[in-house]
Parts: sequence; C-alpha cells; structure tokens
Amino acid sequence: MRALQIAATGMSAQQTRVEVISNNLANMSTTGYNARRAEFADLHYQQAARPGSVTAADGTVIPAGVQLGLGVRPTAVSVNLQQGALTQTGGDLDLAIEGDGYLEVTLPSGISGYTRDGGLKRSAEGQVVTSDGYPVVPDITIPDDARTITISAGGEVYAYFSDRVEPEMLGQLTLAGFANEKGLEAIGSNLFIETAASGGAQVVAPGQDGLGTLRQGYLEESSVDAVREITELIKAQRGYELNAKVITAADQMLGATAQVR
Repeated sequence: MRALQIAATGMSAQQTRVEVISNNLANMSTTGYNARRAEFADLHYQQAARPGSVTAADGTVIPAGVQLGLGVRPTAVSVNLQQGALTQTGGDLDLAIEGDGYLEVTLPSGISGYTRDGGLKRSAEGQVVTSDGYPVVPDITIPDDARTITISAGGEVYAYFSDRVEPEMLGQLTLAGFANEKGLEAIGSNLFIETAASGGAQVVAPGQDGLGTLRQGYLEESSVDAVREITELIKAQRGYELNAKVITAADQMLGATAQVR
C-alpha cells in the first residue's frame, strides 16, 4: 500500500514548511532579514500504463495512461527579496540600503561576506565594523578626534572636527550586486557568501548599475509579514493533519485485510 509512504512524504514536507515559517517568525525583529518560502515538487511517477502506448495491432494508443504519483519532495527554500520598511535611528553609522545591493565585509577566514544589516559600529582602533566585529570593505578608519560622521547617499564618508570648518573625506563605501541574489548562501549573523549559483559580486558605488543608495541614520526592518506567516502556518498544520489521516486510514485498511478469514 503506497498510501503510507506517500502520506509520510506529505507530512515531512509540511514539517519542513513549518520550520521555515518558524524561522521567519523568529526573525521578525532581525535587521535586514528577508522572509523565506519553502517550495515543493511531486516525486517520480510509477507508470502503470504509459500514455501513448500501443494497445492493439491496429495502432490504438492509450490517450491518458495510468501514472501513480509517489509523493512530494522539497526543492528549495527561496528568499523573498522584498525590501523591509526603514526605521529612523539617528545613529551616525546606521545605514539602510534603499534598493538592491549588499555591504561587503571581510570574514575571519579572509573571504568576503555580504550583508544588508547596516547597523555598523566603530572599533577601538576607529575601524568601521559590523556588530560581530567584521571590518567593512573598503576599510574606513574614523579619527579619534572626529566630532561627527556624515555618509552621503552615494557612499562618501566625511568626518567633521571641532577645529576645522571643512570636513575630511575618509573613504567611499561600495555596494555589491549579484546576477542571482537568491543563489547566495546564508551563513548566519545576517551574512551571505557568494556561490556558483549567485555569480560573482559586482562592486560599484551606491546608486550605480541599478544598485540602491544609502540612507544614514536608518535601518532596514525585517520583511516578514506576521499575518501572512500565521496564515501559512495554519495551512501547513491542516496539511499535516490531512496526511496523518491518510496514514490512519491506510493502517485501518491494512488491519481489515489482516483480519480477513
């Protein structure tokens, strides 16, 4: 009886769906987080009677056939690239990206990581880093006697000093774009690394080549829609219950068969 195995794949699929939804809800307050969605496809079909098979000497063929599905499987957990709302913080090193693009950082392993979390900080040496201490690329160091910092929409970083009228330009922030953003690999801490699926990073100044601009004093909120996630959770729960009922029905049918005398 295939129903047991088919329903089991359905329960496993709905469990995966619930896990993705729970991760979305857990990250409702995560800066720059994009909601995920589980995607599924039907499994291989058993061809009891293949469509188009010849059934008689005169060339009569089966118009539809008998194809028995064997269940469902997860194919991807894709990222919804919808931008979250911007919240004003007033912080000198808080940056929101209006549009596409990622800030580039250097990970401890030496490879580049990419993030939309613009909650930047200043290290003890004055270096601009992420909340985890990873330096932003390109490297920008803020002097100890800088009074305020200004970051333009195009990424230019200026420092103002008490004993000067004109600001000093400290550097130029850049953004990285990808041909397929959904192909980036999430490694946690709001960070991604490039893969063969994402393609290489195209690093340019903000506002160029279709990438977004920077807004100082703002942070991007999570794009998770709580109402939608709760609705999806209810649907996943109902799907799980229905597949469980199929297993119960199949078990009862097997029990009835075993009791035949």
